[in-house]
Amino acid sequence: MLRTIIHSSIVIMASSVAALAADLPNRAAPPTVPYLPPSPAFSWTGVYLGGQIGYQFGRDSITAPGLFSVGHSPNGVVGGAHIGFNYQVSQFIVGFEGDVNGSSYSGSVFNPVFRTQLTSRIPVDGSLRGRIGAAWDRVLVYATGGAAFASIKHGYIGSSLVPGSATLTNDRVGWTVGGGVEYAMTDNWSVRVDYRYTDYGNISDFPGTITVPRIHHETNNRVQAGFSYKFDTSPPTVPIVAKY
Repeated sequence: MLRTIIHSSIVIMASSVAALAADLPNRAAPPTVPYLPPSPAFSWTGVYLGGQIGYQFGRDSITAPGLFSVGHSPNGVVGGAHIGFNYQVSQFIVGFEGDVNGSSYSGSVFNPVFRTQLTSRIPVDGSLRGRIGAAWDRVLVYATGGAAFASIKHGYIGSSLVPGSATLTNDRVGWTVGGGVEYAMTDNWSVRVDYRYTDYGNISDFPGTITVPRIHHETNNRVQAGFSYKFDTSPPTVPIVAKY
């Protein structure tokens, strides 16, 4: 009887010890888990370059004081490349941009007084502009303005009344203003659409032996779309390994 009691007590104690051990916390170290900090907010700050293509239309008003006044509306496709820099402070963006373009912009008008054909072409133009805008994450709305440059060619094709022809080239500096919207598709690539108005002022030509100037006032508008690639200005994020 005593032996039975002792044996039963040993079994009960062994079972209790096993149950208690199962309830003890596991002291094994948890696995090492890499920790990635939250991704930084997108920033427009950085150097960028890209290209653009669009359409431009304008007005060439031509006068010869005391003789005649005519005008025409040149137009054509324009496209080229740009480079610039943005700096973001809070929601606001400041920067500068330069571009150079080639174009098919041209037009002509017939002068009924002297029965001559007057033409105007701008095969090359460019600009240096400031930019200012506001950003809502990856959407940027901006205004731009600055100096505009162009090589403007005026042609004079004579008739039986005024024989001969001439083409005069004027390298001009004017002003340009406009604005647009840009969207960053990734941290590096963005697309844009914008509009600009440009005024090259008055240009006085003296074709051939003419002593009375032909004064051209050249203005144009352009609507264009483009893309840009922004270079990274900060090192990539390195994972931090959390140790326990």
